[in-house]
Amino acid sequence: MSGETPAIGAYAVDVRDGRIGEVMGREGGHVQLRPVGGGREWDCPPGELAEAAPGEVLRERVRRLNREARLP
Repeated sequence: MSGETPAIGAYAVDVRDGRIGEVMGREGGHVQLRPVGGGREWDCPPGELAEAAPGEVLRERVRRLNREARLP
């Protein structure tokens, strides 16, 4: 993301593994991300983030809803 930390509430891609997360804050030099729709946060170095396109975020939301709909 060109060296800048994304704003809290923005969505970003962890380029190390392709996960999309909502930026929750910054701790110890890392950006804290939470999966789209909720879940356990993870830390990512700021240099390993890319901007998440709106279509990517929407696709991730749909995937999560589909997964949840299949649960008993």
